[in-house]
Amino acid sequence: MGLFDDTLVSPDRALPGRTDQRMTVPEAHEVNGHPLVGPWPAGMEQIVLGMGCFWGAEEIYWQVPGVYTTAVGYAGGFTPNPTYQETCTGMTGHTEVTMVVYDPAVVPLQRLLEIFWEQHDPTQGFRQGNDMGSQYRSAVYTSNAEQAAVVQATAQHYQQRLAAAGRGTITTEIAPLDTFYYAEPIHQQYLAKNPHGYRCHAATGVPYA
Repeated sequence: MGLFDDTLVSPDRALPGRTDQRMTVPEAHEVNGHPLVGPWPAGMEQIVLGMGCFWGAEEIYWQVPGVYTTAVGYAGGFTPNPTYQETCTGMTGHTEVTMVVYDPAVVPLQRLLEIFWEQHDPTQGFRQGNDMGSQYRSAVYTSNAEQAAVVQATAQHYQQRLAAAGRGTITTEIAPLDTFYYAEPIHQQYLAKNPHGYRCHAATGVPYA
């Protein structure tokens, strides 16, 4: 895992960002009214997923029963508190991601990951469909060792399914979450506010099961 078609910007070349200015975050989710910032209710867990353009990925997950809230942002890179414009240059090291807060008693992590693997193409390296660049790379950023074990197991399973279908090798970055940086308010639940907006689901068509 973690193989890419190109190289990630190095920390010394990444944009400096800003350490003293955080993004404004809406108080409530546009669809379900839940908060976008923790602390979360007892029993909830959080995982961060990169599936290409974060608008469509977030839309998928806010519809899943058992998901408490979602938000889009940036993770996996070096620039503190990046903007959308900065991330789009590929010079932050971040990828576009969706934070998913869920109740594992209602929806197990394995189910969320089955959706993850099926709803994008995890073999494309630094791209997703026609969206090119490191900011569109496939990624899973975990909150604990238990999550990491489930991610690795599902990745191995889906790789077998891909190989049987004659598809390529998974390039998904799998790592512990360092920092999730919220994207600008305009991007939060973007497709709820702009239902005819852009969606990129470059799925392989290979089922997980």
